[in-house]
Amino acid sequence: MKLVTTTLMVCVAALLSLGMVMLYSSSMVQKGAHYLLMQLAWCAIGLGAGFIAALMDYRWLKKLAWPLLVLSLVTLVLVLIPGIGVVRGGARRWFDCGLFLFQPSEPAKLALIIVLAHYAERHQRQMATFRRGLVIPGLLICLVVGLIFVEPDRGTAVLLAAVSGILLLVAGVRWRCLMPPALVGLAGLAWSLWNDPMRIKRILGWWNMEEHKTGAAYQAWQAMIALGAGGMTGLGLGNGRQKLGFVPEHHTDFIFSIIGEELGLVATLAVVLAFLILVICGACIAWRARDTFGLLLGTGITFLIGLQAFINIGVVTSVLPNKGLPLPFISYGGSNLLLMLVCVGLLMSIARQVEEPAEEPTPEAIDSPEHRRPEIA
Repeated sequence: MKLVTTTLMVCVAALLSLGMVMLYSSSMVQKGAHYLLMQLAWCAIGLGAGFIAALMDYRWLKKLAWPLLVLSLVTLVLVLIPGIGVVRGGARRWFDCGLFLFQPSEPAKLALIIVLAHYAERHQRQMATFRRGLVIPGLLICLVVGLIFVEPDRGTAVLLAAVSGILLLVAGVRWRCLMPPALVGLAGLAWSLWNDPMRIKRILGWWNMEEHKTGAAYQAWQAMIALGAGGMTGLGLGNGRQKLGFVPEHHTDFIFSIIGEELGLVATLAVVLAFLILVICGACIAWRARDTFGLLLGTGITFLIGLQAFINIGVVTSVLPNKGLPLPFISYGGSNLLLMLVCVGLLMSIARQVEEPAEEPTPEAIDSPEHRRPEIA
C-alpha cells in the first residue's frame, strides 16, 4: 500500500506542477501572473484541506453525510436565484465572493458520493431490491443532478450521474435495474439538447467540424490546430501561438491543447498516463479498504477524477462534443482544484486506515454491514 500511495502522490504532484507552469505560460500575455497567483492560493488552501482529510478517519464522514448533502442542496438552490448567483456565458453557476468566484456544484459532487456510500453501506443487503437499491438513491441523484442540470451545467450533471451509477453498481445494484432509468435519463438529455439551440450547434459542429470551423466548432478546431502544431516535442514552453486569442478558454477547459502545442505529444501522453496511474492507484486503495463505506467512497472519488479527466481530454481532442469541464489539477479554477485535493486526501485517509493493524473482530462485527463486501450483480 505504501507503493500505491507514494505513486498516487507523485502523479498528483506532477500534474499540479505542470498545471502551474502551463497556466502561467497560457495566460502571461493577457493576464501576466494573475491566474498563477490565484491558482497558487487555491492550491495552498487545497493542500491544507487535503492534508486534514488525509489525517482524519474517513469514517467520521458518515456522521456528516446528510448535513453535507442538505448544505449542498441549499447552495445549489441559492445559486439559481437572480441577484445571488452570478451569470456567465448564459449559465448561473457561481457565487461572487469578492476576490474569487465559488462554484457550489463542486462540493455537491463529493457530498452526493459520501451520502450514496453511507446509504449503500447501511442498506447493503437490500441494495439488490428495487426500492432500497434504485428508488431512494435514484431520488437523491435526481435531486442533486437536476439542480446542476438547470444552471445549466450539462457536463457536470452527466459526469455526476455516471459516477453515481458506477457507485451503485459496485454497491450491489443489478445492472439490469439500472439500465431502464439510464436510458430514460439519456433520452431526457437528448431531448434537452435538441431544444437548446446553442448546444445542438455544438454537437452538429463536433459531428462536422470542417463545415462549422468558423462557427460552433471554432474552439475545437483551434484546439486541434494547436495539438497538430506541437508535433512530437512541441514548439517550446511559452512559444505557443494558439493561446494568443485563438483558443477560447485556453487556461481552463482547453489548457490540454496548449500543453500539446508547447510540449508536444510526449507531454500529452504523459498526462494521460499520469491520470491512468492515478485511477489504478485509487482503485487499489478502494478495493483494499477496511469497510464497505471506504470501498464505495474510494470508488466514487476515483471515478470522479478519472471520468472528468477523460471527458476533458476527449473534448479537446474532439473525441467528444464540448462539455465545459476542467482538467483536474491542471486547469484554472479554484473550486475544482480544492475539491480534487480534498478527494486525494480522502483516498490517503482510506489507505492509511488499511495500513493500521485491525482489531480481531467479534462474530457480531463480522456479520455487520461494515465488514461485508457488496456483490456486483
